[in-house]
Amino acid sequence: MATDTEPVDQVIRLFAEESRVRAFAAVALGAGTPAAVARTAGLSARETAVALHRLGEQGVVVEGTDGALGVAYDLFRDHAREAARRERTAVGPVAGEPVLRNFVRDGRLVRLPAQWNRKKLVLRHIAEQTFEPGVAYPERVVDEKLRAWCEESDEIDHVTLRRYLVDLHHLRRSEGIYRMPSADGVSGESSHG
Repeated sequence: MATDTEPVDQVIRLFAEESRVRAFAAVALGAGTPAAVARTAGLSARETAVALHRLGEQGVVVEGTDGALGVAYDLFRDHAREAARRERTAVGPVAGEPVLRNFVRDGRLVRLPAQWNRKKLVLRHIAEQTFEPGVAYPERVVDEKLRAWCEESDEIDHVTLRRYLVDLHHLRRSEGIYRMPSADGVSGESSHG
């Protein structure tokens, strides 16, 4: 698993140094030469040279065909896509089970994790255990079902839970009716009362 997160970890370590962050920001703001980067970032020529060298080694700052420095936005897009792909494939029962045990007990939400990836995993579990894909649920039914999850928690209420599920697209709302999309992302038209 360590190799899966390596590119993201490298970028995080890269930006752990203030001079590199400042140099990167200067390039992102349009400074196209080392001298312009130094001026914009408020760095010495030596600090700028070291920072740009390291940013170039990691591929986040590149020299364009015109010789001007620029941000390698494609690299960040690729990292984001890869992270999203890993997240989609890692959410099976084996990957999520230890997390779920810490936050869900006896069909009740004990609390929501602070870490966003874990929170999304728990919310997906709640949606999958509570709703059928494509079935239409009136808001009062959604509230009843989510209230049951919140009985053991002082931290979260059914309204907050419902908002998270809608924000994460586990439920889609239209005119007071909620539907959980099917695996292919299509909402069905059956009803539930």
